[in-house]
Amino acid sequence: MGNSEIRRLDHEIEKTRKKLEAVRRGEWWPLTARERLAMSRALASGAHSAHRDRSTTGAENRMDALGSSVEMRLTAELTALHGERQRLITEAARTKAARKSSRWF
Repeated sequence: MGNSEIRRLDHEIEKTRKKLEAVRRGEWWPLTARERLAMSRALASGAHSAHRDRSTTGAENRMDALGSSVEMRLTAELTALHGERQRLITEAARTKAARKSSRWF
């Protein structure tokens, strides 16, 4: 259970880290379908406002807020993955120590 599970978590951590970096660069591929839809709506709203010679501030604010919420979601996911990895490492170390100490008695 130990090493293979830790390797799987390391892979997930790296994948999530890449998603977070992509979101910070303004890329849309890490967004969920709902987030992409909201971003598209805000973009269309801003385009409509610009076409009518109105301010696009509201649409820009919505897009910024959505980007921030996606960053928060991915950061929380990354934190949870790190916590789970640490739990597995601690559990593996306890198991190893228990086996080692049982040999002597």
